[in-house]
Amino acid sequence: MKTMKMLAIPAAILALAGCATSPSQEELRANAIAMMKVSFKESGQAKLDRIDQDDMQRLCSQFVGDKVMPKEVSEKLEKAQQALIKYPADGKMVGDWKQGERIAQSGVGKQFTDDPKTPAGGNCYACHQLTQAELSYGTIGPSLYHFAKLRGYGEQIQRYAWGKVYNSQAFSACSSMPRFGHSQILTEEQIRHVVALLMSPDSPVNK
Repeated sequence: MKTMKMLAIPAAILALAGCATSPSQEELRANAIAMMKVSFKESGQAKLDRIDQDDMQRLCSQFVGDKVMPKEVSEKLEKAQQALIKYPADGKMVGDWKQGERIAQSGVGKQFTDDPKTPAGGNCYACHQLTQAELSYGTIGPSLYHFAKLRGYGEQIQRYAWGKVYNSQAFSACSSMPRFGHSQILTEEQIRHVVALLMSPDSPVNK
């Protein structure tokens, strides 16, 4: 018994020492990013700065797994992201739905093998259902079929559609949807066409 007690004391001391020297979450994150930057190599337009997180991404990274973001934090994040949305200066938010459909179905852009001079696509079908005619589509995001038919065709819904495509975080904190406008994946003109795909009565989305 005495031997066991003597062994238990050093073990306890080691355990406490281990706790005292355990790295913080920030240190672990910094080490992980440093490791990724050493492991990954730049190629074409795919630069290492893609690994860097902005304030929103860093905040979202703190709430993963079972750790739920408090409502007041998510509301503050969304409000900050809403302030970053840039609406078209001329007020025109709806373009050509046919061009929008091509953008939505295109997965080209931002890969190291893609020509940076070629406009990027939205790759929308990878996460959403757009029409009934689609045989295959992603389910990460909600179905967009009948988007405006269900919500209406008015200016308020057009503005929401524009903002959601431009910066999804403004309406759903830590959404997995890309911030197409904020991150300069799509141009203003392209966003206008994608909004038309969602909002036009003639679009297959609303048939």
